[in-house]
Amino acid sequence: MAARLTELRRSRPGRVALEVDGRPWRTVPDEVVVRCGLAAGMELRRPQLRDIRRALREAEALEAAVRALVRRDLSRSRLDERLRARGVAPGERERAVALCSEAGYVDDVRAARRRAGALCERGWGDAAVEERLAAEGFSAEAARAALAELPPESERAAAAAGRVGDRRKAWSRLARRGFSADAIEAAVGVLDEDGAGGLG
Repeated sequence: MAARLTELRRSRPGRVALEVDGRPWRTVPDEVVVRCGLAAGMELRRPQLRDIRRALREAEALEAAVRALVRRDLSRSRLDERLRARGVAPGERERAVALCSEAGYVDDVRAARRRAGALCERGWGDAAVEERLAAEGFSAEAARAALAELPPESERAAAAAGRVGDRRKAWSRLARRGFSADAIEAAVGVLDEDGAGGLG
């Protein structure tokens, strides 16, 4: 004889407690109740139980994705990595990432722009910003679009160099921070073989 769903009751916002054959069974998100058409009196045979399990896995994957995105913008690739690390299966990961993208929670261009802006404010040059964006899973196209919206690298290099009194130290600092040689030379000047500053 099949088990019967005898009661559904609200346990907390967004969650419904299910009772089977008069005993507490499990708590599921509202989405699972709607997707599976759960109602009191429904018999829970094997196909229904499979549907509930699948819907529950997908709902949990989506919840995990949204929790990750609440903390910060992530690329689609990085969000997929986070879900994989949590043990989410490929199908559920793909659906969760797709739903987050459709809802506008994941937008690689927007996220790359924000990340590039934050790195720029911390004094990083274009090469370093581009490398960091690639490491965080952003496509080359999204990275290029983000870099195009930053203030000119030469202006940023000049501002950063102005905070360092010594030209040699300024050159070294800007190079470590990923500024191009052209931007550094425009900001600091050319260093001679002894490391002394010169404008020639």
